Amino acid sequence: MNRPAYKRPESVLVLLHDGQGRALMLERVSPPGFWQSVTGSLEEGETPFATALREVAEETGILLAPEELKDWHTQNEYEIYEHWRHRYAPGVTRNTEHVFSARIPAASPVRLSDREHRAYRWLPLAEAARLAFSPSNREALLRLAAETEGRLPEKLTAPPL
Repeated sequence: MNRPAYKRPESVLVLLHDGQGRALMLERVSPPGFWQSVTGSLEEGETPFATALREVAEETGILLAPEELKDWHTQNEYEIYEHWRHRYAPGVTRNTEHVFSARIPAASPVRLSDREHRAYRWLPLAEAARLAFSPSNREALLRLAAETEGRLPEKLTAPPL
């Protein structure tokens, strides 16, 4: 698949969790201290679902079967961080993010993409939410925690970045 000169302002967020209240978190190579779930931009002609499967494989080495991926039918729209705007066409400042999750065993071997991530951790969902850099990632982790615990999710007010 040919990559466009600029990234599409449409992406996926995929929460990988063990069903026991823990999520897999990845630390980006740059900037250090930027922890996140699996994320990635849609390529030309690609659906959000296909992107989610591809990004999980690329970023973790985990090959999900399509039936393992849960589409939350949720979209977040947010302003693209200044740090990454050069990757998008001039004037593009907002991104649409599609949210997915997959339950996997915590013992699943993780193979990081060295050019994207430096470390990973399995963390309790609330701790993962506190560590997540992105407000939409925090919100999704808190929603998953609430659902795992059988309660309604609470709205998180993210601190200013």
